[in-house]
Amino acid sequence: MIAHSEERRRRLRVNWRSYLPRDWIFTIAVAIFVGIIVWFGRSVHDFFVPTTATLAVPTFIGQTLGDAMSEAYHAGMRTQVVARQISDRYPRDVVMDQQPPPGARVREGRQISFIVSTGVQINAMPDLRYQSLREASLDLSRLHLQLTTTKYVQSDEVPPNHIVDQDPAPLSNVREGTAVTLTVSKGGTNQLVVPNFVGETIDMARDDAARSKIHLGQLVWIPLGASAPPHGTIVRQTPSAGQKVDSFTPISLEVSAGPHESGYILRQVHLLASVPADQTGDKPLRVRLTVTDATGKWNLYDAFAQPGQKLDFNVSTLGTSLVDFFVNDALVAESRLGAEPPNAYEHKPGPSPAPQASPPR
Repeated sequence: MIAHSEERRRRLRVNWRSYLPRDWIFTIAVAIFVGIIVWFGRSVHDFFVPTTATLAVPTFIGQTLGDAMSEAYHAGMRTQVVARQISDRYPRDVVMDQQPPPGARVREGRQISFIVSTGVQINAMPDLRYQSLREASLDLSRLHLQLTTTKYVQSDEVPPNHIVDQDPAPLSNVREGTAVTLTVSKGGTNQLVVPNFVGETIDMARDDAARSKIHLGQLVWIPLGASAPPHGTIVRQTPSAGQKVDSFTPISLEVSAGPHESGYILRQVHLLASVPADQTGDKPLRVRLTVTDATGKWNLYDAFAQPGQKLDFNVSTLGTSLVDFFVNDALVAESRLGAEPPNAYEHKPGPSPAPQASPPR
Protein backbone atom coordinates (compact mmCIF):
# COMPACT_ATOMS: atom_id res chain seq x y z
CA MET A 1 0.00 0.00 0.00
CA ILE A 2 2.78 2.38 0.88
CA ALA A 3 4.72 1.49 -2.24
CA HIS A 4 1.62 2.21 -4.37
CA SER A 5 1.24 5.76 -2.90
CA GLU A 6 4.86 6.64 -3.53
CA GLU A 7 4.57 5.49 -7.12
CA ARG A 8 1.51 7.68 -7.64
CA ARG A 9 3.22 10.82 -6.31
CA ARG A 10 6.23 10.21 -8.56
CA ARG A 11 3.98 9.98 -11.61
CA LEU A 12 2.22 13.23 -10.67
CA ARG A 13 5.54 15.12 -10.41
CA VAL A 14 6.58 13.79 -13.79
CA ASN A 15 3.22 14.74 -15.30
CA TRP A 16 3.43 18.34 -13.87
CA ARG A 17 6.87 18.91 -15.37
CA SER A 18 5.63 17.60 -18.68
CA TYR A 19 3.14 20.49 -18.84
CA LEU A 20 5.88 23.12 -18.13
CA PRO A 21 8.71 22.87 -20.60
CA ARG A 22 12.00 24.48 -19.56
CA ASP A 23 11.55 27.44 -21.95
CA TRP A 24 8.31 28.37 -20.21
CA ILE A 25 9.89 28.32 -16.77
CA PHE A 26 12.56 30.75 -17.92
CA THR A 27 9.95 33.02 -19.52
CA ILE A 28 7.86 33.12 -16.37
CA ALA A 29 10.93 33.97 -14.23
CA VAL A 30 11.86 36.81 -16.58
CA ALA A 31 8.31 38.16 -16.48
CA ILE A 32 8.28 38.16 -12.68
CA PHE A 33 11.66 39.95 -12.57
CA VAL A 34 10.49 42.61 -15.06
CA GLY A 35 7.35 43.14 -13.02
CA ILE A 36 9.36 43.78 -9.88
CA ILE A 37 11.57 46.29 -11.72
CA VAL A 38 8.54 48.15 -13.11
CA TRP A 39 6.89 48.28 -9.68
CA PHE A 40 10.06 49.62 -8.02
CA GLY A 41 10.55 52.22 -10.75
CA ARG A 42 7.00 53.51 -10.42
CA SER A 43 7.40 53.74 -6.64
CA VAL A 44 10.56 55.81 -6.98
CA HIS A 45 8.93 58.01 -9.62
CA ASP A 46 5.89 58.62 -7.45
CA PHE A 47 8.12 59.55 -4.51
CA PHE A 48 10.16 62.18 -6.37
CA VAL A 49 7.45 63.28 -8.81
CA PRO A 50 4.21 62.98 -6.89
CA THR A 51 1.10 62.39 -8.88
CA THR A 52 -0.77 64.90 -6.72
CA ALA A 53 -0.73 68.61 -7.57
CA THR A 54 2.46 70.52 -6.67
CA LEU A 55 3.00 74.15 -5.72
CA ALA A 56 5.75 76.60 -6.61
CA VAL A 57 7.51 77.99 -3.51
CA PRO A 58 7.13 81.80 -3.39
CA THR A 59 9.99 84.19 -2.67
CA PHE A 60 9.85 84.93 1.05
CA ILE A 61 13.33 86.51 1.31
CA GLY A 62 13.04 90.22 2.08
CA GLN A 63 9.57 89.94 3.60
CA THR A 64 8.83 90.52 7.24
CA LEU A 65 8.34 87.31 9.17
CA GLY A 66 4.64 88.04 9.67
CA ASP A 67 4.00 88.65 5.96
CA ALA A 68 5.99 85.56 4.94
CA MET A 69 4.08 83.31 7.36
CA SER A 70 0.75 84.71 6.16
CA GLU A 71 1.57 84.15 2.48
CA ALA A 72 2.82 80.63 3.14
CA TYR A 73 -0.35 79.78 5.06
CA HIS A 74 -2.62 80.94 2.24
CA ALA A 75 -0.48 78.99 -0.25
CA GLY A 76 -1.00 75.80 1.74
CA MET A 77 2.47 75.55 3.24
CA ARG A 78 3.76 75.31 6.80
CA THR A 79 6.59 77.50 8.16
CA GLN A 80 9.25 77.26 10.86
CA VAL A 81 12.00 79.67 11.96
CA VAL A 82 15.12 77.51 12.22
CA ALA A 83 17.67 80.25 13.02
CA ARG A 84 18.13 83.95 13.75
CA GLN A 85 21.29 85.70 12.59
CA ILE A 86 22.87 89.16 12.78
CA SER A 87 22.66 90.98 9.45
CA ASP A 88 23.63 94.46 8.30
CA ARG A 89 21.63 93.94 5.06
CA TYR A 90 18.23 92.87 6.36
CA PRO A 91 16.37 94.73 9.13
CA ARG A 92 15.21 93.00 12.27
CA ASP A 93 12.51 90.28 11.83
CA VAL A 94 12.97 90.08 8.04
CA VAL A 95 13.46 86.72 6.29
CA MET A 96 17.05 86.54 4.99
CA ASP A 97 17.05 82.93 3.70
CA GLN A 98 14.64 80.07 3.04
CA GLN A 99 14.56 76.36 2.25
CA PRO A 100 13.32 75.08 -0.20
CA PRO A 101 14.48 77.96 -2.43
CA PRO A 102 12.07 80.17 -4.40
CA GLY A 103 10.53 78.42 -7.43
CA ALA A 104 10.98 74.87 -6.14
CA ARG A 105 7.99 72.52 -6.67
CA VAL A 106 6.61 71.03 -3.47
CA ARG A 107 3.49 69.22 -2.35
CA GLU A 108 0.80 71.01 -0.41
CA GLY A 109 1.55 71.10 3.31
CA ARG A 110 5.33 71.15 2.83
CA GLN A 111 7.30 72.94 5.58
CA ILE A 112 9.29 76.03 4.56
CA SER A 113 12.27 76.81 6.83
CA PHE A 114 13.17 80.46 7.47
CA ILE A 115 16.37 82.16 8.68
CA VAL A 116 15.36 85.51 10.16
CA SER A 117 17.52 88.61 10.69
CA THR A 118 18.06 90.06 14.16
CA GLY A 119 19.27 93.29 12.58
CA VAL A 120 22.34 95.17 13.80
CA GLN A 121 22.70 96.40 17.37
CA ILE A 122 24.38 99.81 17.74
CA ASN A 123 26.34 100.28 20.98
CA ALA A 124 28.71 102.82 22.46
CA MET A 125 32.28 101.56 22.29
CA PRO A 126 33.44 100.96 25.89
CA ASP A 127 36.53 102.69 27.23
CA LEU A 128 38.94 99.78 27.64
CA ARG A 129 42.04 101.80 28.52
CA TYR A 130 43.87 100.71 31.69
CA GLN A 131 41.81 97.51 31.87
CA SER A 132 43.55 94.15 31.76
CA LEU A 133 43.49 92.35 28.42
CA ARG A 134 41.25 89.66 29.94
CA GLU A 135 38.71 92.21 31.23
CA ALA A 136 38.71 94.00 27.87
CA SER A 137 38.14 90.73 26.00
CA LEU A 138 35.14 89.93 28.22
CA ASP A 139 33.63 93.38 27.60
CA LEU A 140 34.06 92.96 23.83
CA SER A 141 32.49 89.51 23.95
CA ARG A 142 29.43 90.80 25.84
CA LEU A 143 28.87 93.44 23.14
CA HIS A 144 29.52 90.94 20.28
CA LEU A 145 32.57 92.90 19.07
CA GLN A 146 35.47 91.10 17.43
CA LEU A 147 39.02 91.46 18.81
CA THR A 148 40.97 91.06 15.57
CA THR A 149 44.34 92.71 16.25
CA THR A 150 46.48 93.00 19.38
CA LYS A 151 49.62 95.15 19.33
CA TYR A 152 52.17 95.27 22.15
CA VAL A 153 54.17 98.38 23.02
CA GLN A 154 56.46 99.60 25.80
CA SER A 155 54.65 101.90 28.22
CA ASP A 156 55.80 103.74 31.32
CA GLU A 157 52.20 104.71 32.14
CA VAL A 158 50.27 101.44 31.89
CA PRO A 159 51.02 98.12 33.68
CA PRO A 160 51.90 95.04 31.60
CA ASN A 161 48.99 93.28 29.85
CA HIS A 162 46.76 96.31 30.29
CA ILE A 163 45.24 98.37 27.48
CA VAL A 164 47.16 101.44 26.32
CA ASP A 165 44.97 102.42 23.36
CA GLN A 166 42.07 101.15 21.29
CA ASP A 167 40.44 101.50 17.89
CA PRO A 168 37.50 102.37 17.59
CA ALA A 169 37.79 105.18 20.11
CA PRO A 170 35.88 105.11 23.42
CA LEU A 171 32.17 106.02 23.27
CA SER A 172 32.05 105.97 19.44
CA ASN A 173 29.05 104.17 17.91
CA VAL A 174 29.84 100.62 16.78
CA ARG A 175 27.80 97.78 15.31
CA GLU A 176 27.81 94.22 16.54
CA GLY A 177 30.61 92.34 14.83
CA THR A 178 32.85 95.42 14.47
CA ALA A 179 36.57 94.61 14.38
CA VAL A 180 38.55 96.07 17.31
CA THR A 181 42.28 96.70 17.59
CA LEU A 182 43.86 96.90 21.06
CA THR A 183 47.29 98.23 21.96
CA VAL A 184 48.60 96.42 25.03
CA SER A 185 51.41 97.41 27.38
CA LYS A 186 54.55 95.30 27.66
CA GLY A 187 55.57 97.29 30.73
CA GLY A 188 58.07 100.09 31.22
CA THR A 189 61.44 100.30 29.57
CA ASN A 190 63.22 100.32 32.93
CA GLN A 191 62.62 100.52 36.65
CA LEU A 192 62.92 103.65 38.75
CA VAL A 193 64.48 104.12 42.17
CA VAL A 194 61.96 105.50 44.66
CA PRO A 195 63.15 108.85 46.06
CA ASN A 196 63.01 109.59 49.76
CA PHE A 197 60.04 111.86 50.41
CA VAL A 198 60.09 111.58 54.21
CA GLY A 199 60.77 114.94 55.85
CA GLU A 200 59.77 116.91 52.75
CA THR A 201 56.64 119.01 52.44
CA ILE A 202 53.89 117.72 50.22
CA ASP A 203 54.69 120.37 47.58
CA MET A 204 58.37 119.36 47.54
CA ALA A 205 57.36 115.69 47.25
CA ARG A 206 55.16 116.46 44.24
CA ASP A 207 58.01 118.31 42.53
CA ASP A 208 60.47 115.45 43.22
CA ALA A 209 57.95 112.90 41.94
CA ALA A 210 57.46 114.83 38.70
CA ARG A 211 61.23 115.09 38.10
CA SER A 212 61.70 111.39 38.87
CA LYS A 213 58.65 110.36 36.76
CA ILE A 214 57.21 108.73 39.87
CA HIS A 215 53.44 108.54 40.36
CA LEU A 216 52.06 109.58 43.73
CA GLY A 217 49.12 107.54 44.96
CA GLN A 218 46.98 107.96 48.06
CA LEU A 219 47.73 110.83 50.43
CA VAL A 220 46.74 110.19 54.05
CA TRP A 221 46.69 113.19 56.37
CA ILE A 222 47.28 111.95 59.90
CA PRO A 223 46.64 113.88 63.16
CA LEU A 224 49.69 113.10 65.29
CA GLY A 225 49.12 115.29 68.33
CA ALA A 226 50.98 118.23 69.83
CA SER A 227 54.46 116.90 68.99
CA ALA A 228 53.62 116.28 65.34
CA PRO A 229 55.85 117.63 62.56
CA PRO A 230 54.65 120.78 60.79
CA HIS A 231 51.53 120.62 58.67
CA GLY A 232 52.16 118.99 55.27
CA THR A 233 55.36 117.15 56.25
CA ILE A 234 55.76 113.62 54.87
CA VAL A 235 56.21 111.16 57.76
CA ARG A 236 55.98 107.81 55.96
CA GLN A 237 55.92 106.43 52.42
CA THR A 238 55.12 103.11 50.70
CA PRO A 239 57.15 101.69 48.95
CA SER A 240 60.11 102.93 50.95
CA ALA A 241 62.98 105.00 49.58
CA GLY A 242 65.60 103.20 47.52
CA GLN A 243 63.35 100.44 46.20
CA LYS A 244 63.15 99.83 42.45
CA VAL A 245 59.65 100.04 41.00
CA ASP A 246 57.99 100.32 37.61
CA SER A 247 57.19 103.86 36.58
CA PHE A 248 53.43 103.26 36.89
CA THR A 249 53.66 102.03 40.51
CA PRO A 250 51.93 104.58 42.81
CA ILE A 251 53.75 105.79 45.94
CA SER A 252 51.46 106.31 48.94
CA LEU A 253 52.36 109.06 51.39
CA GLU A 254 51.37 109.70 55.00
CA VAL A 255 51.36 113.41 55.78
CA SER A 256 51.30 115.21 59.11
CA ALA A 257 48.13 117.20 59.77
CA GLY A 258 50.16 119.53 62.02
CA PRO A 259 50.89 119.81 65.75
CA HIS A 260 47.51 121.31 66.56
CA GLU A 261 45.40 118.67 64.83
CA SER A 262 43.95 115.51 66.35
CA GLY A 263 41.02 113.25 65.56
CA TYR A 264 40.18 111.77 62.20
CA ILE A 265 42.49 110.83 59.35
CA LEU A 266 41.97 112.72 56.08
CA ARG A 267 42.57 110.77 52.87
CA GLN A 268 42.98 112.15 49.38
CA VAL A 269 42.42 109.45 46.78
CA HIS A 270 42.37 109.34 42.99
CA LEU A 271 39.33 107.25 42.02
CA LEU A 272 38.68 105.80 38.55
CA ALA A 273 35.22 104.28 38.03
CA SER A 274 34.20 102.43 34.87
CA VAL A 275 30.51 102.34 33.93
CA PRO A 276 29.60 98.73 33.05
CA ALA A 277 29.05 97.97 29.37
CA ASP A 278 25.33 97.42 28.90
CA GLN A 279 23.78 94.99 26.37
CA THR A 280 20.51 96.88 25.93
CA GLY A 281 21.97 99.47 23.59
CA ASP A 282 23.63 102.87 23.90
CA LYS A 283 21.05 104.38 26.25
CA PRO A 284 22.63 106.42 29.06
CA LEU A 285 22.67 104.79 32.48
CA ARG A 286 21.97 106.53 35.74
CA VAL A 287 25.18 106.37 37.75
CA ARG A 288 25.52 107.29 41.41
CA LEU A 289 28.63 107.14 43.60
CA THR A 290 28.08 107.70 47.31
CA VAL A 291 30.78 108.22 49.92
CA THR A 292 30.29 107.37 53.58
CA ASP A 293 32.88 108.75 56.01
CA ALA A 294 33.08 110.45 59.41
CA THR A 295 31.11 113.43 58.10
CA GLY A 296 28.17 111.31 56.98
CA LYS A 297 26.91 110.05 53.62
CA TRP A 298 27.12 112.20 50.50
CA ASN A 299 26.95 111.86 46.72
CA LEU A 300 30.21 112.09 44.85
CA TYR A 301 28.42 111.72 41.50
CA ASP A 302 24.74 111.45 40.55
CA ALA A 303 24.05 111.79 36.83
CA PHE A 304 23.74 109.86 33.58
CA ALA A 305 26.73 108.28 31.83
CA GLN A 306 27.27 106.18 28.73
CA PRO A 307 27.91 102.42 29.03
CA GLY A 308 31.66 101.82 29.11
CA GLN A 309 32.45 105.42 30.10
CA LYS A 310 35.20 106.03 32.67
CA LEU A 311 34.69 108.56 35.46
CA ASP A 312 37.72 110.20 37.07
CA PHE A 313 37.64 111.78 40.55
CA ASN A 314 39.94 113.14 43.23
CA VAL A 315 38.22 112.29 46.51
CA SER A 316 38.91 113.61 50.02
CA THR A 317 37.42 111.59 52.86
CA LEU A 318 37.61 111.84 56.63
CA GLY A 319 38.08 108.77 58.80
CA THR A 320 36.94 105.31 57.79
CA SER A 321 35.44 105.72 54.32
CA LEU A 322 33.42 103.61 51.91
CA VAL A 323 32.45 104.28 48.27
CA ASP A 324 29.31 102.61 46.82
CA PHE A 325 28.81 102.43 43.04
CA PHE A 326 25.19 102.27 41.79
CA VAL A 327 23.95 101.82 38.21
CA ASN A 328 20.21 102.34 37.71
CA ASP A 329 19.84 102.13 41.52
CA ALA A 330 21.50 98.69 41.65
CA LEU A 331 24.69 98.33 43.71
CA VAL A 332 27.43 97.02 41.38
CA ALA A 333 30.59 97.72 43.38
CA GLU A 334 31.80 98.72 46.84
CA SER A 335 35.25 100.00 47.73
CA ARG A 336 36.78 100.77 51.13
CA LEU A 337 39.19 103.68 50.86
CA GLY A 338 40.66 103.24 54.31
CA ALA A 339 39.95 102.39 57.95
CA GLU A 340 40.64 104.41 61.05
CA PRO A 341 43.26 102.89 63.37
CA PRO A 342 41.98 101.98 66.87
CA ASN A 343 43.41 105.07 68.57
CA ALA A 344 42.51 107.54 65.86
CA TYR A 345 39.71 109.12 67.89
CA GLU A 346 41.77 109.67 71.02
CA HIS A 347 42.70 113.27 71.57
CA LYS A 348 45.60 112.53 73.89
CA PRO A 349 48.85 113.93 72.50
CA GLY A 350 51.48 111.33 71.85
CA PRO A 351 54.88 111.04 70.27
CA SER A 352 54.84 111.44 66.52
CA PRO A 353 56.50 108.80 64.37
CA ALA A 354 60.10 109.57 63.66
CA PRO A 355 60.71 110.40 60.00
CA GLN A 356 62.46 107.64 58.12
CA ALA A 357 66.13 108.24 57.57
CA SER A 358 67.00 109.67 54.16
CA PRO A 359 69.45 107.64 52.09
CA PRO A 360 72.60 109.53 51.17
CA ARG A 361 72.26 111.49 47.96
